[in-house]
Parts: sequence; structure tokens; C-alpha cells
Amino acid sequence: MGEIEIAEQDILVFEHGLMGLEEYKKFVLLPLDVDLPLILLQSIECAEISFILAFPYAFKIDYHFDISEEDKKQLQIEKEEDVVAYVIITFKEPFEQSTLNLLAPIVMNNNKKLGKQIVLHDKDYPLRYPIPVLKGRDK
Repeated sequence: MGEIEIAEQDILVFEHGLMGLEEYKKFVLLPLDVDLPLILLQSIECAEISFILAFPYAFKIDYHFDISEEDKKQLQIEKEEDVVAYVIITFKEPFEQSTLNLLAPIVMNNNKKLGKQIVLHDKDYPLRYPIPVLKGRDK
């Protein structure tokens, strides 16, 4: 995407980092395509670290989970409307083999600019959920 300027108020802090990348704490969300339910989570500490996130409900409408009291406290959640959840996409070739990580969503408090990757121990969601192929779509 090249070099971009990031405003301090747009920086999301992941106190515990992301799984496997605990040393990186500061990220920013960057738009991709307004017509897609996707967004880029970019580290501001290491340009090579970024993830494409998906709005999970666009792919699995019955996706739901509860946030523990401990996670609510860490994310300083006061109102439900401050919370947004995304899941990481693993892209594969061909695209139809790409998957969503429904087991460990990225949960963010948009108001406080705090984020956390949460492992859902009480749900039976897969680490690699196939992305549904839209019928009637050109290949």
C-alpha cells in the first residue's frame, strides 16, 4: 500500500499482541474495498506484518460468542455498540480453498482503541472454516 500517515487516534493497542506475534502491540485498520466485508490490520511497528480481516457475519450469519468478564475488563468495554469483531482470513490458491479463523476472533473496542485476539474455548468453531462460494459468481 506504500507509505501512509497514521493519526495517533487511529492506532489500536493490542496489550498482549496477536497469537505468535506478542511483541507487536500497535496496529491500524486500513480499508480495502468498500464493497467487500474485508479490512487490513496493519502493524505500525513492522511493515511486513499485516492481516486481512473479514466481518464474520457476512460469511456465517449465525456466528456468535460471548466475551468473558476478564476480556471485557481488558478491552474496557462499557457499551456493546463499542465492540466490533473480525476474523483472520488465510488466503489460498485457488481462492475457493481460503479459510476463516472462527476459533480466535479479533475483538476491538472502537471507542477506546483496544484490541485482543480471543480463543473461544466454549464454542466448537473451526480454525479453518471454508469461505462460502457465492453462487452465480463469475470465476
